[in-house]
Amino acid sequence: MPGPGPAAARPSAVTPPADAVPPVRHPDAPAPGELLGTHYEQCFGCGRDQEHGLHLAARAGEGVSITAEFTVKPAHQGAPGLAHGGVLATALDESLGSLTWLLRTIAVTGRLETDFVRPVPVGTLLFLRAEVTAVAGRKLYARAEGRIGGPDGPVAVRASALFVEVRVDHFIDNGRAEEIEAAMADPDQIRRARAFEVNP
Repeated sequence: MPGPGPAAARPSAVTPPADAVPPVRHPDAPAPGELLGTHYEQCFGCGRDQEHGLHLAARAGEGVSITAEFTVKPAHQGAPGLAHGGVLATALDESLGSLTWLLRTIAVTGRLETDFVRPVPVGTLLFLRAEVTAVAGRKLYARAEGRIGGPDGPVAVRASALFVEVRVDHFIDNGRAEEIEAAMADPDQIRRARAFEVNP
């Protein structure tokens, strides 16, 4: 029995369908250049309370795009002196998740395809850029890249992603009760709402 055709012949889950439409920036989205800040203090990607987290700082860009930066620390190593590939994938995922702030929607990662182009040494500033490329119903299609040293540095990592819009119940029903209750009990209404705004 013949096997499936070559991989290139099969559509990828991160490829927008023919009926996808261009993304539209929400009128209440943060202005270009505005720092997005931490959505949840315990988030490994952007949270300030995570000692070994990425402390990724993202800013709204033009259209439906963001830029972000993080510095690779010794705690982020895989091989001696080099960033762990999983940490780099996390940085891409965090950047892609931040895009939902520009659409004013809640979405989670459905699929993330990552290409590792070159090693990233400890001490490197990784500059990330992410953008939504298309929308099809509840599905958001996006891509990101990370460059060494700044926006014009050599590309080190790339990703294509599919995000799926969800309701806040997704986090309440699936998260650990202790953290959900703590987030929902926060007296700061803005922090309480932001804890559930982007992919955790």
